Amino acid sequence: MITKGRGIARGSATGNLLISDAPISFLSGVDPETGTIIEDGHPLKGESIAGRIFAFPHGKGSTVGSYVIYALARNGRAPAAIINEEAEPIIATGAIIAGIPMIDHLDLPLSDLPDGASVSVDADAGTVSWEG
Repeated sequence: MITKGRGIARGSATGNLLISDAPISFLSGVDPETGTIIEDGHPLKGESIAGRIFAFPHGKGSTVGSYVIYALARNGRAPAAIINEEAEPIIATGAIIAGIPMIDHLDLPLSDLPDGASVSVDADAGTVSWEG
């Protein structure tokens, strides 16, 4: 299966998909040392985003979130790629400076993606693909 979207930060990656139906703040929402979601009340609290394709509606919170995404990459704990419903400047800037492929505006809702499955993101081509 392949779905199209809009490439935001260049590159490609493959990994297991982790989907959130809730936005996330990287500042105080994700531990930059471990890649674990620590935001109180977030439905994925305790999950690691490290090395995974992380799909969520959009970011929220402080512009320092961009630096947290960069710190995740520097610490080897960043997501392999990011998929958003709607990219916003905080997440897009973080993905670009951290070298994390990012895509948004998919042809289908995030909830239709195969949570937990291995997916490939090609932000240069604007595609997300998986078997099945």
